[in-house]
Amino acid sequence: MSILRKKSSKQRRERVWPFVLLLALLLGGLGWLRWHNQLVEKKSRQKNPAPVAAIKTSSPPLVEKIPPAATKPLPPLKPLVIPPQSATDFPRPVRDVLEAQVALMHHGISSGSLDGAIGSQTRAALAAFQHAENLPATAALDADTKEKLQLDAPSFTDYTVTTNDLARLQPIGKTWLEKSQQSALDYETILELVAEKAHAHPLLIQKLNPGVDWANVATETVLKIPAAAYPEPTDKAAFVVIHLAGKNLEAFDAATNLILHCPCSIAAKVEKRPVGELHVAVVAPNPNYTFDPAVFPESPEAQALGRKLILPPGPNNPVGVAWIGLDKPGYGMHGTPIPEQVGRTESHGCFRLANWNAEYLLKLVWVGMPVRVEP
Repeated sequence: MSILRKKSSKQRRERVWPFVLLLALLLGGLGWLRWHNQLVEKKSRQKNPAPVAAIKTSSPPLVEKIPPAATKPLPPLKPLVIPPQSATDFPRPVRDVLEAQVALMHHGISSGSLDGAIGSQTRAALAAFQHAENLPATAALDADTKEKLQLDAPSFTDYTVTTNDLARLQPIGKTWLEKSQQSALDYETILELVAEKAHAHPLLIQKLNPGVDWANVATETVLKIPAAAYPEPTDKAAFVVIHLAGKNLEAFDAATNLILHCPCSIAAKVEKRPVGELHVAVVAPNPNYTFDPAVFPESPEAQALGRKLILPPGPNNPVGVAWIGLDKPGYGMHGTPIPEQVGRTESHGCFRLANWNAEYLLKLVWVGMPVRVEP
């Protein structure tokens, strides 16, 4: 009997042992898989670190402005080949994104700095056009939109660099004090000047003019640029709507027809976004800028100065070439020295536009005009 019990116990152990071994292998495999995934995740974080929040101020960061193309070494730019365009070819539907961006401006719709790329601001511009023309709201450059969005003239033109252009160029001070001591806060480079005049990204201007030495541009140099221009306003706007969620600004006439759409930077903090109805209180073209240290508590330089400064006018002024003050103290719609960042960076509270959009808005607004800020 004792021998039978021993045999039975031994048989049970022999039957259980494979299951124990299988369980051990399974647990070991799960442990190795968890370790491997953690290792891969760690390497991924090292290779692609999380983005650091951008510094947000009520005006552009206080740094010397350098065109994006010159901030770091870049591979050679691929020239942008322009097919021959004859005046007899027009009007015709747009053929590509860049032509669409140019044609949209002729309808008072800005996609930001012209770059020939489909991004969020171009999609928003296309959606605005589609809504105005009662087209399906695809926010894409589809066949119906191409057919409706016609070009009346060539999408490119020539710009000749003048003596006055070159005479305007000057370095921009790196500190508030240095900026306040300048005669003007004008353009620093001819690339910056031409890009803003063409409402275009500096990289696009470089692609259109691959043979130009931008460090040594001479008078009478002929440059190829987009033929971007707003229609001449026939009347003032009736009201403006700022869409916080979409980060854009729109102006409408008395019949609620869209007469301006453009990207807009908004306040970084939700509590600084004044939802509701405001009104235009002051209109100032080419303004100077009062630097108040109290507005920049995060700036050591501002706190060391301890006094207000007056910065001269110019496209590199913190509020650009236009200031449209609102009836909420400290708030306004204005230009910016760095148009490529509009809608992509945030402010203390003001509504920041590209200089060319701020200039056009200046032609449409009037003191007392309603400005609705919507979530």
